[in-house]
Parts: sequence; structure tokens; C-alpha cells
Amino acid sequence: MARQRKEKSVKDIKLEHPDRSGPTKETLVDFAKGRDLFAEADRRQRELNGEGPLLSPRTERIFETILWTGVIATVHFTFDVLVQRQYAMEVDWFAIVQRTFTAWLLFIGLFYVLHPHYSHKSFFPLVPQEYQETVRQAIFFVASTIGGCYLIHISNNYGYIAVMKQAPPVGCLWVWAVVEMDILWAFPSLCIAVAYAYKNGYGFR
Repeated sequence: MARQRKEKSVKDIKLEHPDRSGPTKETLVDFAKGRDLFAEADRRQRELNGEGPLLSPRTERIFETILWTGVIATVHFTFDVLVQRQYAMEVDWFAIVQRTFTAWLLFIGLFYVLHPHYSHKSFFPLVPQEYQETVRQAIFFVASTIGGCYLIHISNNYGYIAVMKQAPPVGCLWVWAVVEMDILWAFPSLCIAVAYAYKNGYGFR
């Protein structure tokens, strides 16, 4: 004779809240995003559909570099004008354009090498692929921290000539470095700059 299983009473079942904590390890979605697998799949699907890319990856990367650095150059131009206006000097437009163009060429080289692009996933030849992004973030963290503290330092201690020459490019470097970083890197960098200003008694005037 078959034995009947005794069903548990509702009172015997322990009630618990569901686990609402996020995953503690990298998920497959994070893995795919970190390696641009979704973008690669879209490009592959377009190729299968006969919709080839309009631009080659290198050309696309060059245009992206020119576009982004053009924005940075515009910020540099604005900073340069504001600094000269701050010291009530007559604006030398030719000198401002010349300095902006020089800074633009410099940022083109830096941006092309350090900005991520699907066609260029390895920034540093001797660094393993899984550490490439960490090293890139660390470089921008150092650049942001040093640039921010140095900008605060020269603005409060140097003469107007030194400030006019150094503040625009250093300010652009600081802004770009913060934009390139993740929030977990950018926030501590900004906190260090604020702490540096507070420790040295610098304030907003």
C-alpha cells in the first residue's frame, strides 16, 4: 500500500523577505557591455542584412576625436576669454585663437589614444585586457586630481600672466578627465580638490 505524503501546513512554512540585494559578481549583461558585445552584435547583424557601415572604424574614430576635441577647444576658448576679462585686459583675439588651436592639437593626440572606441580596445600593450579600463580610469583620476589642485593653486598664488597662460588648458584637462571617469572615480577626485582648497584656506570670492 502506497504511503501518502503528509502535506505541510501553512503555519509550518517560514515566511521570509525576498533577497533584494543586487548581484555581487559580474553578470553576463555586465560582461557583454564591458566588451561592447551588444554593439558588435548589432554591427554583425547589419552586415548580414547587407547594411554595411558607412565609415570604416578608423575613420569613425577620427571623426569622433575631432568632434569631442572640438568641444574641448571651444571650452578652452571660453576659459581664455573669461580669464582675460577677469583681469580687465583688452582681449587679444588672435592670441586666443592661436592658443586654442595649439591646445586643440594636443587634445586630439590625447583623446585619440585614451578615449575608448570599439575598434581600439587595448590602450596599453603590456597590460592584460581585463585591466585596461582600470588603468585608463586610474590615469584620468591622477590627471583630474593633479589638474584640479594645481588649478586651485595657481588661481590663488600666481600672478595674472601665469594664470592667463596656464588656467585655460589645465581647466580643460580637469573637465575632460572628470567626464571620462566613472562616478566612483570622479567623485573622490573632486573631493580631494575640495579638501585641498579647504586645507589651504582657499575660498570662493
